[in-house]
Amino acid sequence: MGGSASPIVSKIFCSSSAASLMIRKRPVIVNGGGFVVTDSSQKIIFFVDGCGMLGAKGELMVKDGDGASILFIRKKGGVVQALSTHNRWNGYSKDYQEANKLIFSFSEPKPCFAARSAIRIRVEPRSRNKDWDFEVNGSFADKICTIIDHSRNVVAQVGVKELIGSKDFYHVVVQPGYDQAFVVGVIAVLDNIHGESTRC
Repeated sequence: MGGSASPIVSKIFCSSSAASLMIRKRPVIVNGGGFVVTDSSQKIIFFVDGCGMLGAKGELMVKDGDGASILFIRKKGGVVQALSTHNRWNGYSKDYQEANKLIFSFSEPKPCFAARSAIRIRVEPRSRNKDWDFEVNGSFADKICTIIDHSRNVVAQVGVKELIGSKDFYHVVVQPGYDQAFVVGVIAVLDNIHGESTRC
């Protein structure tokens, strides 16, 4: 990784100014759940499909505003999972040459520790001098949380705008230079961990 705000999914999802994104949950019954992300001009820039659309638990897909798949996220399961203290999530970029290239991973805290545990995210390829690149602090369930980088710079903040008055909407402010698709991918996993719109 070059600078602190290197692209993770793609530089096309990095902006030179702060981006205020609105997240609107989709009802599972109508179109398989997940959520839609719009920018300040109400233009759809990302879709997230959960298992209602994909038909498998623990699988999420982030698409761009045109509906092209850009990020595939899967919960790592298997026999080992029962013995492990954490469920692991892996995020893969969808590109033309390689079907799935691992670009980030993190473990979700056990339910009994979830309230007080920060989630630490590793970006691939790993840098030798640190064991994590990003951290999620605060309460996603209450929509008050922050993603920071290894240097403690704020990457993105999740919050609720009082005017909306609906739990189906919340907003995320992504700081300049950071990868918005990566931030949306992390939020998709947090949504699933907390049993919200991407979970069946």
